Amino acid sequence: MVKSTPSADINVKSTSYFKDEETDLNYFKNWVSQLEKTNARTYERYTLSTSLGKTNVWGLNTQQNHPDTLVIFPGARTTSLIWDFDRGLDNLKHTMKIYLIETNGLPNLSDGNTPEIHSLDYGWWATEVLNGLHIDRAFVAGASFGGLICMKLGIVSPERVNAAFLLNPGCLQPFSLKLKNLYYNLLPLLRPSESNVLTFLEQAVFYKPNHRLSPTAEKMLVDYEVFAITRYKDKTQKPYYMDRQLADVTVDTYLLEGDKDLLFPHKKSIANAKKHIKSLKEVVVFPDVGHGIETYDKALNFIGKIILKS
Repeated sequence: MVKSTPSADINVKSTSYFKDEETDLNYFKNWVSQLEKTNARTYERYTLSTSLGKTNVWGLNTQQNHPDTLVIFPGARTTSLIWDFDRGLDNLKHTMKIYLIETNGLPNLSDGNTPEIHSLDYGWWATEVLNGLHIDRAFVAGASFGGLICMKLGIVSPERVNAAFLLNPGCLQPFSLKLKNLYYNLLPLLRPSESNVLTFLEQAVFYKPNHRLSPTAEKMLVDYEVFAITRYKDKTQKPYYMDRQLADVTVDTYLLEGDKDLLFPHKKSIANAKKHIKSLKEVVVFPDVGHGIETYDKALNFIGKIILKS
């Protein structure tokens, strides 16, 4: 097995945590059980020891002998299981091993330790995750914050990445400071009610009627977001524009953008990707899709098609 070795120890910058660890983790576990029941499938679970502490990973088809492997990193203040709302991963239409990484520092079952966001340490941590899962090479996909992790991994361990899929990534420009975006993002943080979270989701994350979840999945996402905002002490640094760091990326990269993304408007992300990522293979813009593009069926269709023909 190929193993990349960090050039330096990973340093913990900050630690996020649940306010009542036992109660809150039980709530999250029950939430996962509800998702499994709704989706009529059980997620395999892996617990790894990394430089950031315990890292939890969910799996699908990982005990089967499939030639392709997809590793998924979630966005900020989310769990990787959001990718499978309404059995969304079925939209890949290509059976493969799928590992859903619960990034450290986000409201999930992994420990809350995080490195300095501007360093390459998240890339070395992601390399440790691949080592712990005994993955030599994989396709990687990341939404928002997860896109940044894919790029860090691609810089430090390019030999481990077949190709990277960036979905409305948070590494191609600064977070938008436009008034409309700030209003809808701050609304649930300042007043974390179900109605305010739903308003944020409807205005910034989805774009109905084209981009939406089923009522059951939407309710589960609202419940999770209220829980994450009210029960998790979030000290994790937010994604940033990697700028010239992106020139060090050599892995094949596919950029998937929703044209209704308020958080990171697509035109600027595309321009910066073309400017800095020399290994950019293709850019796809999905009309009438918001920031939560990882829940959009056609985006997952595209990922599956590229992997299938690779």
